[in-house]
Amino acid sequence: MNRRDALSTVSLILGGTVVGSHAFLTGCQPKRSFKSGILKPDDMILLEEVAETILPTTENSPGAKAAGVGEFMNPMITDCYPEVEQQIFTAGLVQLESTCKTQYGDRFIDLKPEQRHQFLLSLEKEAKEYNTDRETKNDGTAPQPHYYSMIKQLTLLGYFTSEIGQTQALRYLPVPGKYQGCIPYNGEPAWG
Repeated sequence: MNRRDALSTVSLILGGTVVGSHAFLTGCQPKRSFKSGILKPDDMILLEEVAETILPTTENSPGAKAAGVGEFMNPMITDCYPEVEQQIFTAGLVQLESTCKTQYGDRFIDLKPEQRHQFLLSLEKEAKEYNTDRETKNDGTAPQPHYYSMIKQLTLLGYFTSEIGQTQALRYLPVPGKYQGCIPYNGEPAWG
């Protein structure tokens, strides 16, 4: 082998190493990288904690956080909700933190599990009253949802359509058997 061939082989090997290193190092990045949308990464972390409080991990199945519900909400809000509801949702996250600081003197993420649960129960009650008042008003304008109702709906949708929700919280059967209209209920989870 002459010197010219050796140099071209070495440069080819080094060039391949430099070019291929980006693909190799990209594979080493953490799995959880939030995609762009109207929600910031801090918002999605907050949403995951709220979702985990709504659907916590049990001995039978992982919770909403394991299913990546916070990450699921971002494209849903960004791509599927009208601009008015996007604004309600993002303003609601600010309101959630503000109310939490007023009631408990701390951010939602820093609360103890019992405090989180009690706080979300108060938001549930507030949303129920808001939705009841919204139904009784008939002024011709389109009623706007309460932000907590949207968070809870997206939590349930994201969890029960995830692989974890389908296979571990529900019984998943891709091709069910014959139809049986009346069978006794034995306490098992619903079908996914």
